[in-house]
Amino acid sequence: MKMLLVLFITSLFALNSGCFRRPPEGMLPIPAGEFTMGTDAVDENDFAAEHGIVKPWFVDEGPAHKVYLPLYYIDKYEVTNTQYAKFILGTQNPPPPYWERGAYAKGTESYPVVMVNWSEAQTYCSSKGGRLPNEAEWEKAAKGTGMNSYPWGEAFDVKKANIGGLAGDLSPVGSYPEGESPYGASDMIGNVWEWTSDWYQPYPGSTYESDRFGLQLKVIRGNSWSSIGHYPPEVQDELLKYHSAATFRLFAPPDSAISDVGFRCMRPS
Repeated sequence: MKMLLVLFITSLFALNSGCFRRPPEGMLPIPAGEFTMGTDAVDENDFAAEHGIVKPWFVDEGPAHKVYLPLYYIDKYEVTNTQYAKFILGTQNPPPPYWERGAYAKGTESYPVVMVNWSEAQTYCSSKGGRLPNEAEWEKAAKGTGMNSYPWGEAFDVKKANIGGLAGDLSPVGSYPEGESPYGASDMIGNVWEWTSDWYQPYPGSTYESDRFGLQLKVIRGNSWSSIGHYPPEVQDELLKYHSAATFRLFAPPDSAISDVGFRCMRPS
């Protein structure tokens, strides 16, 4: 029902603007409009510092601010091994290093491709007529225009995403339909972290300072299947909840190929 409403509104907008078109294959329309990016939440009890977590919680996710985005399209699913294999067959790009003899393992056709660096991911998206989403495009697709913390709503539910090492490995894309975003995007949280086009920078109006800011690290979003680390169960639970929020920001060197980082593409209207 929610996707029918989104498609109706998007189609109505397109008709009114005289530019009706179907979404590109495999993509979802994200309607034009304003949404609130980031959060004003604070770690009131200093939970992160108390448990030795390096990056203070929430400090780089605020202040919350309004962002207007025109209509755009985003992949419903993370790019899979099958899709990436078709791409490298037609280009000079190398296969991911975990593929044996240039081929992914049997049975992993619909698993998200990983160990693709930022430039390779961007090249793939360009070949499809798009690019990697920026942080605002990714976050709006993940949570919609409301103030929900997660794609599926405000209440954290570990069963609605492949997170925390509970599944033991990657899962085929779309394996958690109850965790879809308001627009129908799957696995925005969990399975793999996803590259965005943005450098890790402070938000407008932020007073937080970090030596990691600048043109050195690209933002990744959305948490992954892997476990977080060696913490007591109660700390693990809080970490998992925090890392799974749609506003959470992590970062990685753009030339890195990471075993739990993948991507999806966007395309302007």
